[in-house]
Amino acid sequence: MTTISLLAIILFILMSVIGGKKGLLSFTVMLIHVSVIIVAVLIMTDPAASPIIITLLASVVISYATLFLINGKNEKTKISFLATIATMMVLIAMIHFFVLWTRVGGFSTEEVEELAIYSFYFGVNFTEVITSVIILSTIGAVTDEAISVVSPMYELYRHNQNQSKKELFMSGMRVGMDLLSTSANTLFFAFFGSYLALLVRFFDMGYQISEVLNAKVFVQEIVTILLSGVGIVLVVPVTAYLTAYRLTSTRSKSDTSSYHLVRRIFK
Repeated sequence: MTTISLLAIILFILMSVIGGKKGLLSFTVMLIHVSVIIVAVLIMTDPAASPIIITLLASVVISYATLFLINGKNEKTKISFLATIATMMVLIAMIHFFVLWTRVGGFSTEEVEELAIYSFYFGVNFTEVITSVIILSTIGAVTDEAISVVSPMYELYRHNQNQSKKELFMSGMRVGMDLLSTSANTLFFAFFGSYLALLVRFFDMGYQISEVLNAKVFVQEIVTILLSGVGIVLVVPVTAYLTAYRLTSTRSKSDTSSYHLVRRIFK
C-alpha cells in the first residue's frame, strides 16, 4: 500500500465517522473533482483544444457538484451557482488580461533548469494554461463564499420578511465582509505554504529580495493570490444582490396572489 493510498483511506474513514452521510457525500464529490481535473488536463494536451473553454466547463461541473450534490437542489444552491458562474465569467476576462500583462505564462528559469532535457515545442498555449490554473485555484473559494452569503441571508429573511431589497442586500454585504478576512487568509497561506520550500531555496542560493520578487515562479503565485482575492470579493455583492432580488420578488408575487385570492373570496 502506498502512502497516498493510506492517507486517502484515513481521510475516507474520518469523513465517514465524523461527517456521516454528508461526509461520505463530500468525499465522493472530491473524487468527482479530481476526475474532472484529470479529464480536463488530458483534453488540454490536444493543441486544437482551448484550455480556457475547457477550464470554464470544468469549473461549471465542479461548482455544480459542490453545491447541488452536497447541499441539495434548492433556491439557495441555485442562487449560489448562478452567482458563482456570473463571477467567474467576469474573472476569466480579468485573469487572462493580467496574465498577458505580467507575462507569467510558461516555465520559470528555475523550472527550465530541471526540464532542460525535454522539448517544449508541443503546441500548447502556456498563457492560456496559466489562466486555467488560476481559474481552477479560484473556483472553490468563490463557490464557498457564495453559499456562505446566501444561507444567512435566507435565515435573516425567514425571521423578518418585511425587509426591503436594499436592507437584505446590505445584510448580505455585511455577512460577506465578515467572511472575506478568513477566506483571504486561507488563500494566502494555502498558496504560500506550497511554495515555502522554493522560497527557502531562493534565499539559500543567495537571491536578493528584488530577484525573488521578479522571479516568474514567485510572481505567478502573487498574481494567483491577488486574482483569487478579487474573485471572493466580487462574488459577495453579486450573491447578495441576486439573493435579495429573489427573496423580495418572491414576496411580491406571493402578496399579489394573496390579494387576488381575498378579492375572489369577498367578491
